[in-house]
Amino acid sequence: MAIERFNIIESTLREGEQFAGANFTTGQKIDIAQALDEFGVEYIELTSPAASPQSFRDCRTIANLGLRCKVVTHVRCTLEDAKLAVDTGVQGIDVLFGTSSFLREFSHGKDIPYIIDSAIKVVDYIKSQGLEVRFSGEDAFRSDIEDLLQIFAAVDQVGVDRVGIADTVGIATPLQVYDLVRRIRQVIKPTTDIEFHGHNDAGCAIANSYCALEAGATHVDTSILGIGERNGITPLGGLIARLYTVDRSLVKKYKLEMLRDLENMVANMVGISIPFNNYITGITAFTHKAGIHAKALLNNPETYEAINPRDFGLTRYISIAHKLTGWNAIKARAEQLGLKMTDQQIKEVTAHIKALADTRPLTLSDVDAILQEWTSRGEREGEFAWA
Repeated sequence: MAIERFNIIESTLREGEQFAGANFTTGQKIDIAQALDEFGVEYIELTSPAASPQSFRDCRTIANLGLRCKVVTHVRCTLEDAKLAVDTGVQGIDVLFGTSSFLREFSHGKDIPYIIDSAIKVVDYIKSQGLEVRFSGEDAFRSDIEDLLQIFAAVDQVGVDRVGIADTVGIATPLQVYDLVRRIRQVIKPTTDIEFHGHNDAGCAIANSYCALEAGATHVDTSILGIGERNGITPLGGLIARLYTVDRSLVKKYKLEMLRDLENMVANMVGISIPFNNYITGITAFTHKAGIHAKALLNNPETYEAINPRDFGLTRYISIAHKLTGWNAIKARAEQLGLKMTDQQIKEVTAHIKALADTRPLTLSDVDAILQEWTSRGEREGEFAWA
């Protein structure tokens, strides 16, 4: 089905805090929250106020910043945690309970009837406080589907706003996600939303998130650069890239040109570098090298680019200092430098650059120097004395 509407629940300040290198100060959390709000995400999810006294204070601080997006927090499915969350002033509370046999046996030790009874009590309490509430089945893809459907149907009856499925250990495939979302949609009210939280242990987080939306999910959890527990979750930029290439109008509600600054800010905070092949913002994301690619790009960038870098405040780069370069790319560089050369001259220069690149690495400065030397000497065509 077509993606009619969706919301991003940005979890850098919850899931992202579980990243190995993350230790955000209160000031950094405020900076991240305000930047994400300006970017345009619909939700910001915060670490549970029950995690520590400082977590409670930070949750209350951010909840009272007056942001346009909804501020929610993520807590265990207990009345104690829910009441603490209410006291922070957040607009919504995301509760979770482990539903897989692994977690039921080795974590909390509770059975399905207990989970249902607890979920009903907590959801009912949060609703009575006038807040939005989501109930999520942790480790959903190692849970019995019938158990999940039974739990979701029960919380749906007491007015839960959203049910969530979490691929907690990152094992789901896109088809599994699609099928589960469709099954859940059949047992809950049409007005009840569905949220997907996908870990990236097997590299499927973005694909799984997209398939969840295609199947009818309404909310997807992300974090900046995908930081989180272990290999993290669906990266904000990666989801934006996936949706952009399907239909640019899906992401026009976000301030796309902020993405690079968001990622640089968080990368600096947690002490990592942005990968060279990162979605959209990686240093090579819009770098083109092969001669045949360069020629086509100069005629029409869409021939080899599904994403327009200008929409993100970025520019493309055509690499020309190598043996794969083509004369059209060299000609474009000469024109950038304001040099007047015939096509025949450009082709001869290109042949020399390719031959030289077979013997040693070249830089753009090397290419520029060759082009400048050709025109400055003014020798007759074909008799250039190469340095």
